[in-house]
Amino acid sequence: MARFRPGKYVVRHLMSLLVILLAAVVGVLLYFNERDVRQREHTLGDLRAANGVYIDTSIQKVDPVARELTLRVLVLPRGTLREQTDPYTPAVDLRVETSSLIQGSLDFKAGRQVSYQDVKVSLDGGSVSDYPFDRYSTSIGFAAEAGGKEVPVAVSLRDVDAFFKPSVVSRSEGHGLASFEIRVSRSRATFILAWFMMFIMWGLALSVLGASWVITDQRRGLVWPAMAWMAATLFALAGFRNAAPGGPPVGCLLDYAAFLWAEAIISACLVAVAVTGIISESRRGTDEPPEAHPNHHTDSRAAGDGGSH
Repeated sequence: MARFRPGKYVVRHLMSLLVILLAAVVGVLLYFNERDVRQREHTLGDLRAANGVYIDTSIQKVDPVARELTLRVLVLPRGTLREQTDPYTPAVDLRVETSSLIQGSLDFKAGRQVSYQDVKVSLDGGSVSDYPFDRYSTSIGFAAEAGGKEVPVAVSLRDVDAFFKPSVVSRSEGHGLASFEIRVSRSRATFILAWFMMFIMWGLALSVLGASWVITDQRRGLVWPAMAWMAATLFALAGFRNAAPGGPPVGCLLDYAAFLWAEAIISACLVAVAVTGIISESRRGTDEPPEAHPNHHTDSRAAGDGGSH
């Protein structure tokens, strides 16, 4: 008879707790690292220019379906280009040329306070159907004129879109133009979650496959709880897939790598369990002997006795 060792179970519980704590710590460290990367500010140009234009930009949204990147731009005149009493009001007419092929230039009249402007920049390369491995590139550049004369430009760039991570590939500055070459890819959290979803889809599909194999091999008939679980998994995966971050379109790599296969496997297993269950239940019904009437022999014997008399 095996001896009970309480210390063995205590060690197992402590090890499990340490693994959970380690996973939580790693997750928190990854979060802080991604947060710091996302809040990093990229600058270009002379930020200390006395008479120039400072352009504060932030990436608000990346739309891979429309192949557009939305920038929120704030143009601030400096030095003699602004009103002395109001840093947000230019003293002369300003024109800011952008790299956007949709909007082109931004005009600000002298004496009127500037405001945020949304500028759409086109995305090049990549395909949204490659989700979550799709990548894009674009150029974000500005040049400014004050009163018809070229003035120096300083640009800062930040990212606030949680689903994408822009990376500065190169910077260029000259002839009054300051521009960034940007590569845009899915954020780390989106990438990890997409991989996790594919793993879960395959795990559920293989679980259903194993359960259906046991049920059909042992001819257990119509196992209603198992069939309900399979049907619930079939429909739950559709909602699970639609919850993927970034709204991937139908027919993306996520679908062909996991979702469609998982749905096909679960559907086939559910049909197989139902068909074999119906066949098994039908055979059991035909193989059972007919139920004998309790008074069958007595009535026959009574009829025989009556005939003898």
